[in-house]
Amino acid sequence: MKYIILIFSIIAIALIAYNVTLLNFNNLFEGESTVALITILASLCALVLLQTLRISKKIEDKTRS
Repeated sequence: MKYIILIFSIIAIALIAYNVTLLNFNNLFEGESTVALITILASLCALVLLQTLRISKKIEDKTRS
């Protein structure tokens, strides 16, 4: 489970990095920039959820011991 969370985190970070390159800072809310912003936001949400899952698994492991 640890490696799956790590792989998905790396994918989310790669998506953020790729979509930052697609942003047009002169017109952030037009064309491809809008899609890139939405994808960056979704990737950030995925990272938060993955880190929450990682922390909950650590807590679960400590309470079992």
